[in-house]
Amino acid sequence: MEIGLGLDPTLRLSLYEQNQLSETATQLGYQSIWTPEGTGQDSYQICLRRWEATTNIIPEGITTGIAVSPVIWRSPMAFAMAGGTVSQISNGKFIMGLGSGGTYRPGAMNSLGKSKISVLSLMRDYVTIVRKLVNGETVSYRGKTETLLEEQLAIFPPPKTPIYLGALGPKMLSLAGELADGAALNWCNPEQIEWSKQQVQYGAEKADRDPSEIKISEYIRICVDDEDEDRARIALAKATIGYALGPTIPSEKERQLGYRAHFERMGFEKELADLDQMRSKGASRDEIAEAFPTKILSTVGYFGSSDGAAKAFANLSQGLDNAIVRVVSSRPGNIDGALDVIKACAPEKIQSHL
Repeated sequence: MEIGLGLDPTLRLSLYEQNQLSETATQLGYQSIWTPEGTGQDSYQICLRRWEATTNIIPEGITTGIAVSPVIWRSPMAFAMAGGTVSQISNGKFIMGLGSGGTYRPGAMNSLGKSKISVLSLMRDYVTIVRKLVNGETVSYRGKTETLLEEQLAIFPPPKTPIYLGALGPKMLSLAGELADGAALNWCNPEQIEWSKQQVQYGAEKADRDPSEIKISEYIRICVDDEDEDRARIALAKATIGYALGPTIPSEKERQLGYRAHFERMGFEKELADLDQMRSKGASRDEIAEAFPTKILSTVGYFGSSDGAAKAFANLSQGLDNAIVRVVSSRPGNIDGALDVIKACAPEKIQSHL
């Protein structure tokens, strides 16, 4: 199992500080550095900067990756151009993760001026086209959502870039096994990891592919605070809320989709319903965070003292090919809060518990 590091904008650190963390991670033996993407800084540029920082420690640098980049913001060719460029400059040390970016939510596509489409069809088309482009193929493809005719990525030699698919539900996980180089999981316990691998295997076998060739990666959130463990608990709760609960109280249909369905599959239906009840009565985000069940937090992540972080991470990462320490800081804006997590989960410490 490879151990990577995940940094995101919630840390509220400057680009210079992010580079410092990238150098420290390389010195500590992390094998990759990852970022998500939203509507802020371009994650492809961020990955390139981080790779360049790691070359200050190791001449060839270490791998960077995006998990994941929402397909709603770019065309397939734009993804291939951006990812292919990072891959070419870094000599292949780049992994591109693609995800649906919340397109499953009612009205999401309408807000972009697009009619309702199948999210599964959308991801099938994007992964198929982008993967062909970065592998140097001339693409002639007509899908249900995207079409590209007689086009080729003009980067030579072809920047063969692994494509991971962000997946939670059985159909998307199966699609990852069918088409992608890897599946990017999120917020899983070990049992959910094993279930996810089974869905990926099913898709791979259906496409006559070797399931062992599809890599399974996941972000595992870690927040440490040796001065105030409750501060770490609240920070991790706030990081979890937007995923487990979503932006608004979900309808019955919405509960069957995306992250809400994912958390309910892990057995947290009642706990989330109780929090929805608080929201319906006007509870603030701080009040929700205070009441957020530690049972959920300790099932999918870790908060507490630095001494227990590596062991907890090792337990949560069972079954993964690439386990990513997703840094949650109890002191956003303070680089020391992030450094505490990075040092507590140094690969050497994690390996001692595997």
